[in-house]
Amino acid sequence: MEIINKPLKVALYAFTVSCILANVSNGQESALATANRNFTEVGKEFSIKDKNLRKWDAPVVVDLDNDGYLDLLINDHGYGVQVCWNNKGKFEKPYDILIGDVHGVSVGDLDGDGNLEIIMARGGGSGGNARNSKLFTVNKKREFIELPEFNVPLEMMRGRTVKFVDLDNDGDLDLLNFAFPDADKKGESENYIYENIGKGELVLKSKLPAIKADGQKTLVTDFNGDAIVDIIMYGNGIVKAFQGLGDLTFKEVTDKIFPFKIDDVTSINEIDFDNDGDFDLFFTRSKDFEIGETFFDKESKTWGFFTKRGAFKFADLEVGDVLNMENFQSQWPNADTYFIGESGYDYKFPAETHSGKNIRLVNSNSLGFPDNYKDKSGFYIGYVGNDKWRIAGSLNAPATGVVHGVVDYPDYKHPKAPSTLLLENKGGKFTDVTEKSKIFLNEFIEGATVADFDNNGFADILMVKRGDLIHPNKSVLYLNSGNASFEPIQDLAIVSNELGAIGMAVETIDYDLDGKIDVVIGNERGKWHLFKNELENAAKNKSVTIEIGNSKSGKATALGAVVELQSCNKKQIQRVGSTGASYSLSFNKFIHFGLDSCDKAIKVKVTWSNGETSEQTINSINNKILIGTKN
Repeated sequence: MEIINKPLKVALYAFTVSCILANVSNGQESALATANRNFTEVGKEFSIKDKNLRKWDAPVVVDLDNDGYLDLLINDHGYGVQVCWNNKGKFEKPYDILIGDVHGVSVGDLDGDGNLEIIMARGGGSGGNARNSKLFTVNKKREFIELPEFNVPLEMMRGRTVKFVDLDNDGDLDLLNFAFPDADKKGESENYIYENIGKGELVLKSKLPAIKADGQKTLVTDFNGDAIVDIIMYGNGIVKAFQGLGDLTFKEVTDKIFPFKIDDVTSINEIDFDNDGDFDLFFTRSKDFEIGETFFDKESKTWGFFTKRGAFKFADLEVGDVLNMENFQSQWPNADTYFIGESGYDYKFPAETHSGKNIRLVNSNSLGFPDNYKDKSGFYIGYVGNDKWRIAGSLNAPATGVVHGVVDYPDYKHPKAPSTLLLENKGGKFTDVTEKSKIFLNEFIEGATVADFDNNGFADILMVKRGDLIHPNKSVLYLNSGNASFEPIQDLAIVSNELGAIGMAVETIDYDLDGKIDVVIGNERGKWHLFKNELENAAKNKSVTIEIGNSKSGKATALGAVVELQSCNKKQIQRVGSTGASYSLSFNKFIHFGLDSCDKAIKVKVTWSNGETSEQTINSINNKILIGTKN
């Protein structure tokens, strides 16, 4: 076994649950009128490398070392997976766990020993390097120990989705392990379902039907309320719903539960937006950039582009003697292939080329342009006279970049954005209430997360837009007003300022245990950002955070447990681990509920995946409780 050891110099201390309560608000006011509408980006507490890198999915939120503070697993696609240890509200510099092409990540106690296991789906090199997922266990000393293969190793694949989930209601964690289809499989399904047969040993049990291309994005939910896990798959073509039968097999029920066919989906969150005790669904939708799509802002003289898979040649750019390029990115094998001027000499980079590249070229060192720019794969850049520069080439991997100082550029007719969707659960079938709930949004949205950001007892929705490369990317927050409708926060300060980035990943975390839900955003081809919640109502309203342990028998893990809370006249419900992540799954056992101004007894019921339940009443705001047993 290989041990990766990261010393821990801060004292570990016991933590069960924090019941965090703020001052009582004076009356019920409009969320839009009273909210401070302010988040603050955190710098010194979040020391992520200041580099523009490709990302893969939302960060995984989990208390890896069981010290009471939530840590982060972040995935810079093509670089590797890192852990950001949380030292009492301040994150350490990211520490490498696995380097390479990594996709989905999931965390859970697979073998029931109290330590957490991490599974990481490895990419397959566009079909030329099929590999299986890697497993590590991590202990309270913050040591990562690579685990050996199972008796029958996990399938070799172009790995995408991995999610630990109890699929047969026996309390232990099984595995969803889905792949991007390999052409050599000739249409055979690679959506594998593994059963945990004891002590963390996984064996192949069944498969879901084959999905074309990038259709492995997955939401684990329970749409019919039978306490058996259901699966919704999306990402390529029409969204498909599969009802769990309780024995690790599923039947498709798409047309039976959805009011119409749904496509262009980028994320799905389960949300009880109306507090009626079942899980509704919120869909974000977008489209990929088109090959050759360009963006131009005449006022700022900023131009951006996207291209992939083949030859390209953009209209000449009038910028003058000096060409300033920002955040140019194209992954291997084109990461550092830039040919300059008529001779096409190879531009040499002084440092690593994995992150976005800022390049300054002077015309005297870049004169002319080659007759043939398709012989060798890469970017070709040259000064062609009359203050103009030419960018062309031939690439396989997706490529983006920004150029400053462009005088003018032809308009590009961009496609129309699909709308968001909110579907209300009506006895296991869904009704479209998007417009009725006032959350209809015709913008390209890459992802979303659900939480009670203002602590009023109703779940809100934060969305990350697809960036246009040439402007800062401003997220969108809709606060739940409590009457089954939402109000947008217009001047939200959750903004990613780096250019050339594409919004993608978002997750919630109360990183400093102040009872207010904070936000982590990871921009594809951009940076990681941590935003602290300073909404006025979040501080005025009360909240409670409850730690969910294992079931009392010890047979069921907290992951997947359903938590119901009754406070005054509100009933709320959440599932441990549920997020809008497409390929990964968090394990946040600290469940946060807003209470508004309620100061009466709070009733909590937890139902574990094996059917065990526990009910508890919190009579005093000073109580510290653990529901279930400590790991």
